[in-house]
Amino acid sequence: MKLSRTKIILAGLIITLVAAVAVSQTVKRAHMHGGEFGLGGHMLGFFTDYLNLTDAQQAQIKEIMAKERPTIQPLMEQLKQSHHQLRQLAESGSFDEGKVRSLAAQQSQTMTELIVQKTRIESDLFQLLTPEQKTKMQEFMNRHEQRFMKHMHEGMSGD
Repeated sequence: MKLSRTKIILAGLIITLVAAVAVSQTVKRAHMHGGEFGLGGHMLGFFTDYLNLTDAQQAQIKEIMAKERPTIQPLMEQLKQSHHQLRQLAESGSFDEGKVRSLAAQQSQTMTELIVQKTRIESDLFQLLTPEQKTKMQEFMNRHEQRFMKHMHEGMSGD
């Protein structure tokens, strides 16, 4: 019984770690691509070509992203600031677990809000696609997820 409980706890921790890494990578990519959660100039251009988006679809995507920017950017800034504060605490030479826990809790709340916002935006964007584009996008995302999980598995096994 203890072994299976330990495995469940370990699996839960791994899932939490994978989710945190995935969101942090999404946040990094979004920051690098104009803060538009991966739909900055480069990514929008890629998906325009990959999915053969119409001019009307591109315009709608830009509208959605412009509308959502005021919600997403403060969250991104909060995440950036707390990350900076955590780094400063690590470099200070005196570990303060209380401050780290407080910042981690703040980061957790911010990450939760970013995940909710990102998923809502993705849902809105997905509704703009034709059935064929949706299928192609789902296939793309499945391949991306498989590569990510393989990378995470290799990283955790030390390969």
